[in-house]
Amino acid sequence: MALFPLLQADLVLNRSVLDLTPEILARYQIDGLVLDVDDTIVPIGSSKAQPELAQWIEEIREIVPLWLVTNNPSQVRIGAIADSLSLPYFLSAGKPSRRKLRQAVAEMQLEPARVAMVGDRIFTDVLAGNRLGMFTILIDPIVSQDSTFSFHILRQVEFALARLLGVSFTTKK
Repeated sequence: MALFPLLQADLVLNRSVLDLTPEILARYQIDGLVLDVDDTIVPIGSSKAQPELAQWIEEIREIVPLWLVTNNPSQVRIGAIADSLSLPYFLSAGKPSRRKLRQAVAEMQLEPARVAMVGDRIFTDVLAGNRLGMFTILIDPIVSQDSTFSFHILRQVEFALARLLGVSFTTKK
């Protein structure tokens, strides 16, 4: 059991967001998705969504509403990604703050427990989603060859700290 249960994801996918299927959403009774951007749907620094992501978005949007909520402050970059996918978004979210997540969930007109926060970071995405009472999904990051080495070190430190705090990287029972 985690010493800090707010750091424990409800579902640890151990795959990319592209492996989040309609069947998984149905199994967990998810009626909406809030997606992080950097390393969740596009590699950090990328301004363009890959065709596979656009296809996944089209498939999922037929089932549930989608929002992008990112800590990234770049209106130009995040706006271009969101526009290319025809998705609403909030930037500069300050996760683990709940404020922008709460706004996205309200726009969907759903209860937080029926909306999943999907991201690759424990101390931002998972913590923010759990603080709001959302279903949280931890995914493997989508990274490019150009990803910065320092970010990978930061992620390793984050996961090591989470393990020390009792976080399990398996799905909750």
